[in-house]
Amino acid sequence: MSEKYNHPQQIPVHHPQQTPVHHTQQTPVHHTQQTPVHHTQQTPVHHTQQTPVQGYQRTGEDHSTTFQFNDEIKRQKRMKLYKYIGIFILFQIIILTVFALIVMKVKTPKVRLGAINIQSLDSVPATPSFDASFTTQIRVKNPNWGPFKFDASTATFSYQGVPVGQVVIPKSKARMRSTKKIGVTVSVNSKALPSGSDLGSELKSGVLTLSSQAKVSGKVEIMAVTKKRKTAQMNCAIVFDLSTKAIQTLQCE
Repeated sequence: MSEKYNHPQQIPVHHPQQTPVHHTQQTPVHHTQQTPVHHTQQTPVHHTQQTPVQGYQRTGEDHSTTFQFNDEIKRQKRMKLYKYIGIFILFQIIILTVFALIVMKVKTPKVRLGAINIQSLDSVPATPSFDASFTTQIRVKNPNWGPFKFDASTATFSYQGVPVGQVVIPKSKARMRSTKKIGVTVSVNSKALPSGSDLGSELKSGVLTLSSQAKVSGKVEIMAVTKKRKTAQMNCAIVFDLSTKAIQTLQCE
């Protein structure tokens, strides 16, 4: 009975105390302190400080350069625009000046006699007397850029200042930069001349000199804006050749 009791006590007590205590203290404490502390401090701090700061600086410089380039392009475009506007304004001023000096300037129309066709021409130096009939044109020349509307008038034919014949110039209109031609038939004679005139001596020389005067008044209208009253005057000298019964000279001022 004493041998069975001593054998069970020695085996279980000896093994549980030595084995678990030795391995638990050395192995976990050694690896836990060295490995995580070493890698955590070096790696993240080094990369976090350098990389993001450099990228931010480059991006800012690129944006600044882009803005300056865009501002320069806009400035050049504005300068070109101002230049074109200035040229356009100058061009318009030149056009308006030319328009005012040439188009809007109102000139005085002119009245002249056209070609004369003699129908009859009789003269007696001894009496002295003459009687003539001829056709001609009253020409109203309008140099303006608008119509010239003129009133009715008369053209007078005289010998040494004494009227010897007259024709009516009817109311009409000369278009812009054109000539209005009015056909008339003129009859002249010496019945109104005084006896003391030089008609006899002139008829003996083979010529007859008459003069013609007329005034034509009206309004020049340009672009329905400018209306100005103008009077055109005619003063012509006519020399008849009695021997050939033709016009020797016709001169108008």
